[in-house]
Amino acid sequence: MQSFAEENIITDTADMLGQLEEFFHANRRVLVLSGAGISTASGIPDYRGRDGVRRGNTPVQGPEFRKHVAVRKRYWARSMIGYATMAGALPNAAHRALASLQAAGRIAPLLTQNVDGLHQRAGSTDVLELHGSIHQVVCLDCQRLFSRAQVQAMLVERNPHHIGVAALAAPDGDAHVDADDLERFDVAPCPDCGGTLKPDVVFFGDGVPAATTIEAVRRVDAADALLVVGSSLMVFSGFRFCRMAAAAGKPIAAINLGITRADELLDLKLDASAEQLLPQLAAALTQAFPTH
Repeated sequence: MQSFAEENIITDTADMLGQLEEFFHANRRVLVLSGAGISTASGIPDYRGRDGVRRGNTPVQGPEFRKHVAVRKRYWARSMIGYATMAGALPNAAHRALASLQAAGRIAPLLTQNVDGLHQRAGSTDVLELHGSIHQVVCLDCQRLFSRAQVQAMLVERNPHHIGVAALAAPDGDAHVDADDLERFDVAPCPDCGGTLKPDVVFFGDGVPAATTIEAVRRVDAADALLVVGSSLMVFSGFRFCRMAAAAGKPIAAINLGITRADELLDLKLDASAEQLLPQLAAALTQAFPTH
């Protein structure tokens, strides 16, 4: 397999589509790995710019969340404001195109690093969420699961003074909230046991659950090729699947605005917006996907 070289980045839209069609014609079972970049067109901010450097709030660390009340207060205060962006987000053309490609049998079940649930809302099935779902909450003490909407109602009831706090949306339902607005925030306990509630997501500093990793590895093994969509792959939980595919000699393509950690492993690099390119691909490969 030839490694990706900087001069081989394809930027012409017609060339991109042609190369991507060739990639799909050459590989019957393509596994898609999606990241935050696919959801920006749905109004959900991503973590990194074109250069792969992080921006925005320092992410919550899982061990710190479990250890410190102040960290949990900061998380839930920001999340109470920021969750509205996630709850109101709708799938964009890229999500719908992948759902169409899957329905037509042109891609395998998906892997996603996203926690927003937009692939499922677009109609994709058998989506493996590597980092969990922001729409679900787990009690760390009794292990009961709750919907995020239920927990949101609890937070609003306990913190009426926090409603309408001005804040900018941040990735994964976070928000930029002034420190002064955190002081009075009352964190909701588990309604069953009074224990600690945590979003059912993989925080930074935590590992992907073993069962999820095993299933993801199985999907990579079963695929003929890997297509990365909207991810810089700077987080190892996604990058490792590119390394696995490359080690097995499987072709890897990426649709992403900016650099990726796996650039040297790529056979095809398309510097493009997924919501613009994927609908054209779906229209070319299937008869069902609308062109408008």
